[in-house]
Amino acid sequence: MKETEVIRRPIITEKTTIQREDGRTIVFEVAMRATKVDIRHAVERLLGSKVSSVRTVISHGKVKRQGRFVGQRPDWKKAYVRLRAGEKVPEFLEGA
Repeated sequence: MKETEVIRRPIITEKTTIQREDGRTIVFEVAMRATKVDIRHAVERLLGSKVSSVRTVISHGKVKRQGRFVGQRPDWKKAYVRLRAGEKVPEFLEGA
């Protein structure tokens, strides 16, 4: 998999903003079949920062209704990437 296929987008919520304030943790939505090693290599190549650890979570899609019809949103994977000591979050992610 290419690096741009592994990392889909950064996740910007209240919880992830609080975690990013320490300056070392970034949260991304990643491809479902991406492994921790794939995520580590993609972040190091795309952002130019060394990675200390990667934690992944699979979020299951909600069951939603539209009247009498029932559907389900797709499952997706989230990765908590912790940078090494001394590494900085890239500038384009700081203001987000």
